[in-house]
Formats: sequence, structure tokens, C-alpha cells
Amino acid sequence: MDSVLRAQGRIGSRTLLITSAALPLTGWAIHAAALHKQLAATRKDPLTGLMRRDSYTARARRLLARHGDDTTVVMVDADRFKEINDGLGHAAGDTVLASIAARLTAWAGPRAAVGRLGGDEFAVVLELPAERREQRLEQLVRMLHTPVTLDDGRTVDVAASVGAATPDVIGARDLTRLQRAADAALYHGKHSGKAMLATAAHAATPTVNGRRAGRPGTAVWGRAA
Repeated sequence: MDSVLRAQGRIGSRTLLITSAALPLTGWAIHAAALHKQLAATRKDPLTGLMRRDSYTARARRLLARHGDDTTVVMVDADRFKEINDGLGHAAGDTVLASIAARLTAWAGPRAAVGRLGGDEFAVVLELPAERREQRLEQLVRMLHTPVTLDDGRTVDVAASVGAATPDVIGARDLTRLQRAADAALYHGKHSGKAMLATAAHAATPTVNGRRAGRPGTAVWGRAA
């Protein structure tokens, strides 16, 4: 009987040692998981849940490298957003931005890079072959022009300008150059209710500090590129 009790004691001691050793590891695993969540949160825009510029850029470049000429770069601006913000309040403006973000995400799918670049400016990079491009961009415009219902029940008409650029037309797979071209096409078709496809001429549009002249964030002392 004594030998059995001694054996049970030894087993209990080992179990205690193993459990004690595992506790720090378990604690670290929980801490690491929490850190990972915090890190992921910093990569996302708090209002829309979309990727911030840095995370979006990294993913977009990987997609361009992987899919090449089958990639499409899309720039999106909310139309008359200042009127909504000033006339209905910032809460209404936030609801509109969040709705645009949700529609872009649903349209682009989980493999795309969808980012909020700032204010009412969004960008999407996704695999979109030439034969499906026009149809899918028309679908995006329809989705973006669907009215938004606010928390108080009011309905707001929403519109957005869309420009798209592709490596096969622009002749480059550089993300910055493609975004400039898409942005220039968007500007030329502002308020048209159509998705504008960039041409090679759009890629040559003069810029200030790397952005189309007139874009918020440009400065008069910047040198045209």
C-alpha cells in the first residue's frame, strides 16, 4: 500500500512540474495572440475596417507581381462627400464611408487588396482579366450608387467616381504609376456615373509630389513629376 502511495506521490509531483512548466508557455501564447490582434488592428482603418495605406500597398504589389497583366488597379472617390458631411453631419459622413468600404470589399472579394488611402479616397487591386473588366467595373459603379440608409432612418443618395488602370494598357506593373493613371482617368470622368479606363496618356499626367495636381495633400511648392 505504501509503495502505491509513493508511486502516486511521484506521479502527482511530475504532473505538478509539467503543469507549472506549461503555465508560462500558455501565458506567452495568450500574450502573443493578443499582440497579434493589436498588430492586425493597427494595419486597419478604424472606421471602415479596410487596410491602411502601408498594408494595402504591400499586398497590392504582391498581387501585381503574381498576376501581371491580369491585374486591375481601381481608384474610387465619393462624389459630393463634403456636402453630406456638412449638411447631414459627420456621423452621416462616416456611415457613407463605411458603406462604400463594405461595397468595395464585397465587390473585390477576399483575395483583393482594398485600402482607404485617406478621406473619401479608396483603392482596390485585384485579379481581373480583360474579358471581364468592363462588366465588373459597371457592376461596381451600380453598387456604389445605391442609396445608404442612416441610423436615424434617413436615406442618402450616394455616388462615387471610379477610375481603373491595367498594366497591359499602361505598359508598366508599377503600383504608383498605375494608381496615378487610374486617378487621372477618375478625374476626367468625375460625376459621369461611369468607370473610366485609363489610357497611356493618363499615365503621363503631370503630378505634384507624386499625386495628381489638385488632389488634397499636394502643395504649390512641390515639383511636378
